[in-house]
Amino acid sequence: MTSIRLRLTRFFATSKFTYAGWGDLLAVEKRNYHLIQESHDFPQQNMLEINSQLKELVKKGELENARQLFDKMTQRDEVSWTNMISGYVNASSPLQALSLFLEMRRDPSIRMDPFSLSLAVKACGLSMNLRCGELLHGYSIKTDFVCSVFVGSSLVDMYMKAGNVLEGCRVFDEMPLRNVVSWTAVITGLVRAGYNEEGLVYFSEMWRDGVECDSYAYAIVLKACADIGCLNYGREMHTRIVKKGLDMSSYVANSLATMYNKCGKLNYGMCLFARMRLRDVVSWTTVITTYVQIGQDQYAIQAFLRMKESSVSPNEYTFAAVVAACANLSRLDWGVQLHANVLCVGFLDSLSVSNSIVTMYSKSGQLDSASLIFHEMSKRDIVSWSTIIAGYAQGGFGEEAFELLSWMRKEGPKPTEFALASVLSACGSMAILDQGKQLHTHVLIIGLDHMPLVLSALISMYSKCGSIAEASKIFNSAQNNDIVSWTAMINGYAEHGYSQDAIGLFEKIPYTGLRPDSVTFIGVLSACSHTGLVDLGFHYFRLMKEEYKISLSKEHYGCMIDLLCHAGRIIDAENMIKNMPFEKDDVVWSTLLRGCRLHGDVECGKHAAEQILKLAPNCAVTHTTLSNIYASKGKWGEVAELRKLMRLKGVLKEPGWSWIKVKDQVSAFVAGDKKHTRNEDIYDILDLISLKTEFSLRNVASILE
Repeated sequence: MTSIRLRLTRFFATSKFTYAGWGDLLAVEKRNYHLIQESHDFPQQNMLEINSQLKELVKKGELENARQLFDKMTQRDEVSWTNMISGYVNASSPLQALSLFLEMRRDPSIRMDPFSLSLAVKACGLSMNLRCGELLHGYSIKTDFVCSVFVGSSLVDMYMKAGNVLEGCRVFDEMPLRNVVSWTAVITGLVRAGYNEEGLVYFSEMWRDGVECDSYAYAIVLKACADIGCLNYGREMHTRIVKKGLDMSSYVANSLATMYNKCGKLNYGMCLFARMRLRDVVSWTTVITTYVQIGQDQYAIQAFLRMKESSVSPNEYTFAAVVAACANLSRLDWGVQLHANVLCVGFLDSLSVSNSIVTMYSKSGQLDSASLIFHEMSKRDIVSWSTIIAGYAQGGFGEEAFELLSWMRKEGPKPTEFALASVLSACGSMAILDQGKQLHTHVLIIGLDHMPLVLSALISMYSKCGSIAEASKIFNSAQNNDIVSWTAMINGYAEHGYSQDAIGLFEKIPYTGLRPDSVTFIGVLSACSHTGLVDLGFHYFRLMKEEYKISLSKEHYGCMIDLLCHAGRIIDAENMIKNMPFEKDDVVWSTLLRGCRLHGDVECGKHAAEQILKLAPNCAVTHTTLSNIYASKGKWGEVAELRKLMRLKGVLKEPGWSWIKVKDQVSAFVAGDKKHTRNEDIYDILDLISLKTEFSLRNVASILE
């Protein structure tokens, strides 16, 4: 605890409020104060009765009626003023509360007490008015009200809410008396400022002092445990909560469920939800968010529907979670309905909701809709910018992603590694190395080149642009490569035919303390496929299941099928397709078809083509590949029959495209293309090149003769 005192509370050796100047705002003027009388006579009543009526109206939240009664009072005492000010504070109307407090101070018949002063300090905290709070702090020192537990607790809360954590801790440490409110204020301030461990230490000291904890204190401690993943301490708190009978409180139960979910014990959180007697919007939102986090998006949708059936109205966080579930499921129709619902209830101004909707449209390929929502947002945070940039980058619109990044740098928040990594990935996908290098330079300048996300994006970008040596240089010079960077480098080696380098790098992973993930295994299996290392490929395939307990995906089976096809084991590849525990789509059958073409297996190729054409009857590539298989075996009758079938179906082979970028302008071509705006210039240059080539060939021929 001493180290925390040094770190948080010994920053100031002396109080900065020891001079009288701080009390100027609260100085009582030596003049008569006259209350404004209403035009009609207000009946003289017993003050106790009037204050009781005023308190009842405030308690019910009828502040307008309470204020009318207050304004009609010909006499007001400390209780009258305190009741009215507390009503504004509890209704989160700090400006009205402070205005009334200053009006009270001008009445010479009213004596200041700790209760009214603590309310004013609390209003400063709500309005984040640190200057006014400091003035009140100075006044409390001058009048010795600072020794009151009510004033001290309010000062701690005010400083914490204003972000001055050090001063809040100093005030708390100097308090002669503390109650559960004081302790909860300092712990809450520390946890919300990110000092989770310090908050837990303060809670331990509170426990040792024998202070009785309430549900709010336990809830904030559970939040600290959730934020730092301190599961054991959270379990200890759970035990204490059960012993005190606080586990039935929805506030505590929700905090417990969140703690277990964030600590990876999702089943525990679900069990707690199932046992809740009363499920409020926080409970439902917690369970929906948990389903989304564990990838059970379908269950998240079902939970949302059950929530609606139970007459609990969703809040903005509920909508943000359920829209994210629709995005993950690629259910654009559901997402559009939720978007309409959000518009009806007025939650589109919420950043979390609008960011989820932008993500949903981006993942569904509806970039125009995503862009429309983004441009209509009244405010945007780093998530908003990163989301729209990632949407364009992943959709293959690298130029647009670059433009958005430039706009973000000019008018938005400072780009983070997420936005930069997205644009780097777009550079790699489009093979635009020049822009990638420019972005690499910018990353170096702002000092984000060491971030794992940026490192892996740089390695992937250079690999995809053909600069495998540069990718290797970045990987080898990095000091904090994570498994994503290792995977990017392995995939880079595999894609460029450096299979032995990819396999060698994979074998080094266990010695670094990292664990390969499912994507890492796709890379090493691809490397085995390029070199025909069937036995090694099956070794990694078994290793993934048996040692690393990684669930096999369709992509892993696809790699193994490709490996068998490259090795000429067509029958084994076909058997693996038939026995794989996934739907046999056109991708795996196309892999087998390519293997049949490579090794001239007509019968298996015909079967594979039939399976593809059941799924995609007009697939031109399948028709063409099967035709080439027939042609390689001299089956010209079958070739003619297939070509005739293609004509009847109207199936045309899609031409291959080439593109070139000149002066930031991308131009794409097919063979014999004449649609370019500078078509005549292009063909003139081609004629010149052709003439030069013919001339060179004649010269070579004459020399040989």
